[in-house]
Amino acid sequence: MEPRKNSKTHSPKSGTAKRNSPAKPAGDKKATVSKSEKKDAGAHPFDKFMKKTNPKTAYKNERKQDRLTEEKNKKEFFNAKESSFKKDRPYAKKDTAVSKYGPAPKVTDYTKTKTTPERTSKTGKKLISKKSFHHNQDFEELPEAAMPLNKYLAHAGICGRRDAAALIKSGKVTLNGVVFTEPGYRVQETDVVMYDQVVVKPVQDKVYILLNKPKGFITTTDDERSRKTVMDLVKNADAGRMYPVGRLDRNTTGLLLMTNDGDLAQKLSHPKNAVKKIYQAELDKDFKKEDFEKVQAGLTLEDGLIKVDEIAYLETKRTIGIEIHSGKNRIVRRIFESLGYVVEKLDRVMYANLTKKNIQRGKWRFLTDKEIIFLKHFK
Repeated sequence: MEPRKNSKTHSPKSGTAKRNSPAKPAGDKKATVSKSEKKDAGAHPFDKFMKKTNPKTAYKNERKQDRLTEEKNKKEFFNAKESSFKKDRPYAKKDTAVSKYGPAPKVTDYTKTKTTPERTSKTGKKLISKKSFHHNQDFEELPEAAMPLNKYLAHAGICGRRDAAALIKSGKVTLNGVVFTEPGYRVQETDVVMYDQVVVKPVQDKVYILLNKPKGFITTTDDERSRKTVMDLVKNADAGRMYPVGRLDRNTTGLLLMTNDGDLAQKLSHPKNAVKKIYQAELDKDFKKEDFEKVQAGLTLEDGLIKVDEIAYLETKRTIGIEIHSGKNRIVRRIFESLGYVVEKLDRVMYANLTKKNIQRGKWRFLTDKEIIFLKHFK
C-alpha cells in the first residue's frame, strides 16, 4: 500500500507534488478576499445595507439618513446667509464694527432713522392709507376726539343718538354757522356746533337719574305746545343737559331712566339687547282665559308678530302683570286693545332690573355705582 499523500504538497489543480517549489516568505503573503466581497466592492452602499437588514428597517434608516442630510444642508445654507448678511450690513453686527464712516449704529437706532416721511394732503393734514373694497385709498387722519355729529349731540346731553340723527336731518343743527344735515360727519376740534342757537359741547361728567314718572307728563326734552315734560321733574337735579332713555306715554306711569351718557342710552335702547321691562296693567273688564292664552302664544299686530316673555293675573282678573322686551311704540296698550280691552292704568314697575322701590311718584334718585356698573356691563 502506498503511503497517504499530504494535501499540502499537491497542487490544487494537477494534484502533482510541489516538493521542489521554494517556500514564500511570511511577509509577502497577500490577504485573501472572497468572491462575495469582490462583488460588493463596487456596489452601492444601500445595496450592502439591504443585505444585512430586513427591508422595513432599511427603509426607515434610509429616510432618517435623508432627514439628517437635509437638516445639515439647511443649517449650512442659513449659516452662509447669516455670514453674508453680517458682511453686507455692518449695522446688524452685534459686536463693534468700525468702518471709514465711523462705528456701526445699533439695529434699533437704524430702524428709527429709516422711518418713511409723512404724507400730507392739500390742506396740510396727515394722510393715512385704508384698504377699501377695490384698492387702497388715502384719507386724512382724524383726531382721536373726533366723533360723529349725532354722537356728539348725544354726549352733549341733547338727546339719544337716534333722535339726534333725526334732529340733524330736520335742519335744526348748525355747523360753523351753516345748517348741516349729515349725522355721520365727524366733528373736528375747530368746529362750532349749535342747537337752538346755543353752542353745545360734550360733557365729561356722566349723570344717571331714575325717575318715577307720574301721569300727565310727556317723555321729551321740550314740547312745542308748552306741555309739561319729564325735564320739569328733574330740573332741581342741577345735572345739566339730560334726556330720557326710551319713552313712556303721557298717561303711563312708572320707571324712566334719564342720563347724558349717549353710549349707555344707545345700548339700552337697541332692540338686539332685549332689555327687560315689567308692566302692571288695569283693564276695564276681566281678562278672559282664552285671551290670556292668545297673548301667551303670541299675537299678530299691524307691525308684525309680538310675543311676551311672561304674563300673569295679579290681585284680580282685571289686573295683569306682563313682562316684555320689545320697545315698539305703545306695545302693551296695543296688545290689549287688539283683543277688545281698554287699558285704564299702566305702570312700569321694572326697567333693566331697576325697581321703583323707595321712589315716590314724581320723585327721582341718582343711581348707585353698583347699578351703573351693572347697566354698563348689561348683556
